[in-house]
Amino acid sequence: MFRNIVRLQSQFGNILSPNKVCPRSPHFRFALKYSTAITERKRFYQDVSISQGEGGLYEINLDRKKLKTPGGKLFTVPNEVLAIAVATEWDAQRDTLKFYTMHLTTLCNTALDNPTQRNKEQMINAALKFLETDTVCYRVDEPHGLVELQKNEWDPVLHWIENRYNVTIGSSSSILGPEIPEATKDTFRQHLNSYNFWSLTGLEFVITQLKSVVLSMGMIDRHLSVEQAVLLSRLEEEYQIQHWGNVEWAHDYDMYELRARTAAGALFVHLSSEGSTVKRKLLQDRQG
Repeated sequence: MFRNIVRLQSQFGNILSPNKVCPRSPHFRFALKYSTAITERKRFYQDVSISQGEGGLYEINLDRKKLKTPGGKLFTVPNEVLAIAVATEWDAQRDTLKFYTMHLTTLCNTALDNPTQRNKEQMINAALKFLETDTVCYRVDEPHGLVELQKNEWDPVLHWIENRYNVTIGSSSSILGPEIPEATKDTFRQHLNSYNFWSLTGLEFVITQLKSVVLSMGMIDRHLSVEQAVLLSRLEEEYQIQHWGNVEWAHDYDMYELRARTAAGALFVHLSSEGSTVKRKLLQDRQG
């Protein structure tokens, strides 16, 4: 059963291996703390399987017991592929269950229990807030090397998304950042509204990791790879490291952690898109 996940891993990286989740958004700090109150526990099951229940939803079975959310709801996901991915996380756990490594399970719990009790409109507004403080929109005046690096690396992505969605975003070295036109916000609001609640949960998670709507949408639209999006989000930090050095193990750990979280969020968006919404958009893009 779990062989099907190999194809997904080839696109998004090995996100199912143990990696600690360190969310950055207040909403996600609350949600993930809620869903991972017990960070470790002795493994209490032998076999993991999936089954299709009422309404065509898929369930996760640990031996003969059905998995439930931290809020007590039956753990159900909208399609078989996402169920396989979640089951793989549980099957990969060894003697000790490390819940903080289970990215997709946590995102499903968040979508099912919705601990912050938000609706789609509130989630979209929260995502658009990041557009006003987007990483790629804030530029420095000095040093010259970093100014040029930001221009050479960020401008192409910024131009791509402006052309892709026919919007104006711009950049600024002012502490206030660029003034985002209302028409741009309306366009992105309409686009984000095309995603279902589950997909928005994953997308907002990605945005909080990269601190960028531009980079997140570039990755979801597959204009950027996970590795590219992460490096672009850390551009200034990587520049400082090249000039001043770093604690190598700490830098590598942070980089791998961010890649794992970002890849998990992107995979979750694609797998939870109702009616293959994202796939249809991608096919339209290729045909257009």
